[in-house]
Amino acid sequence: MTAVPRDSASPVGSGDAAAPKSLCLLGATGSIGDSAADIALDNPQAFQVVTVVANTNAPKLAARARELGARHAVVADLASLGALKEALSGTGITAAAGAEAVVDAAQRPCDIVVSAMVGAAGMHPTMAAIEAGRTVALANKEALVCAGALMMERARAHGTTLLPLDSEHNALFQVFEAANRGAIEKVTLTASGGPFRTWSKGQIANASLQDALNHPNWSMGRKVTIDSASLANKGLEVIEAHHLFDLPADQIDVVVHPQSIIHGMVHYTDGSVLAQLGMPDMRTPIAAALAWPDRCSAPRVERLELADLGRMTFEPPDHERFPMLGLAFESLRLGGLYPALFNAANEVAVSALLDGRIAFHQIATIVEMTFDLAAKTEPATFATPGSLADVVAADAVGRGFANRMLANALQRDVRVS
Repeated sequence: MTAVPRDSASPVGSGDAAAPKSLCLLGATGSIGDSAADIALDNPQAFQVVTVVANTNAPKLAARARELGARHAVVADLASLGALKEALSGTGITAAAGAEAVVDAAQRPCDIVVSAMVGAAGMHPTMAAIEAGRTVALANKEALVCAGALMMERARAHGTTLLPLDSEHNALFQVFEAANRGAIEKVTLTASGGPFRTWSKGQIANASLQDALNHPNWSMGRKVTIDSASLANKGLEVIEAHHLFDLPADQIDVVVHPQSIIHGMVHYTDGSVLAQLGMPDMRTPIAAALAWPDRCSAPRVERLELADLGRMTFEPPDHERFPMLGLAFESLRLGGLYPALFNAANEVAVSALLDGRIAFHQIATIVEMTFDLAAKTEPATFATPGSLADVVAADAVGRGFANRMLANALQRDVRVS
């Protein structure tokens, strides 16, 4: 099942305008969770959050559950259950912990599951929500990157609606004419270019962690911010767009647009290019997805005034300075579970960067070395998966390979010339 364009049938829970849609927030304490909470609080007649889930931040999760009037709160970290229960004492909000509790939360009755957990950890609960037939508002790129073919097949089998929550995919969603699918030449995802857009290759080689975390437009978590700086994030979005819109790699383009005003474009055979514009604020795509097929208010979002903006600029991405984008396209062309390998190696490398063990420019080196090792030693592991267990196994093997390459890089002090 592809992402459902705006002119298609309504998703689960949208039929009764008088009843608020019930929401489960997976990743309730992250940046997407913050923005989704704002939309729910600003539209209490339209949305009621019933379940909130986080990884480890029990105090913030409890505060969020209280703020939103949730009925159930889950923390993935078993050691944080005591703190969560204590923080919710006397509220009547039930609490649970552990990986199984997270999956159970995703399957609980609700109208929309917001999948915003970071990394491959979001894969199991997202699949659980899909198989439960829930409408899924998807912000967890890695779920589709790692298990896209399986997830889309299960979505078709269970009649599940997938609503893109990322700004770029939601932009395409809003201007993608399903009735004219045959007239679509390509789609374009825009990238801000991150903090290193104007930096030379030599300057990037000497970039500090703080430099990489200094994003010019967006406020995001540390991992996603690093991915944006390397353009790995855009690479993950290319893979995700392939699955959501059932498009081959050669029909997906990327353009660097520093102002982050145009978020996505669909190009048609008559020469028309339909684009979605808006200020760089995640509350806009979240509102568009959660309210679909209608619209809801996002009063905290700054309004776009083109005259004040003055101009917009565009440039092609530089694959030499930002090799992670090219590696993502390569993984998509290789097919099977190579996108999962790309994601696994990137997560290992980014974690090493955040821990201060490698430099920013070494991320791509480690990913490329991991690709080479996988192709030489275990190509069958990264063939088309038959089950989610195959995806999990490939992810584990990929992380093992990446950690070996990380050790080699540290031992040899690999540098980009």
